[in-house]
Amino acid sequence: MQAVPLSPSAYQPYGAVLEARADVKPVRANLGFAQRYNFLAPLESSRPGAKANLCVFDCQPMVPPGGAAFTMTLLERHAHSTQAFIPMAGVQRYLVLVARGGDAPDLATLAAFVATGRQGITYAPGVWHHPLVALDWPSPFTCLVWEDGTAGDCEVARLAAPVVIDF
Repeated sequence: MQAVPLSPSAYQPYGAVLEARADVKPVRANLGFAQRYNFLAPLESSRPGAKANLCVFDCQPMVPPGGAAFTMTLLERHAHSTQAFIPMAGVQRYLVLVARGGDAPDLATLAAFVATGRQGITYAPGVWHHPLVALDWPSPFTCLVWEDGTAGDCEVARLAAPVVIDF
């Protein structure tokens, strides 16, 4: 499978792209030195006991330097919560691998995207996805997800056969 550049329209079935976008009218902020783009994505949690967890993922590259393919063997999902990832300083690009499905991922809906360091993403509740795949070098991300410490926080599905993603 070939990964394509991340765009809001192509990614819409899986979540939202977090970036300054032409379809969102900015408002002036910070004494006029910034443009603020509001309500870029829905943030959801359907479990009353789950708390918002704002955390940092310090991701090591999963692909050797100069590599152009990644082998995927599993997907995970957060059935009851949006999960958001926002790249921090130094992130150049990363892979976003997503699929829809119920109790198991539907690989017919598998999509692969290359995101830039200026694009954050959300996974809508229940969207199957691979853990972040940093490319090029170690990459930090801010994450927001609702968790309560139970097995319902994250489900993992191993794939019957590996899927190679070219990028």
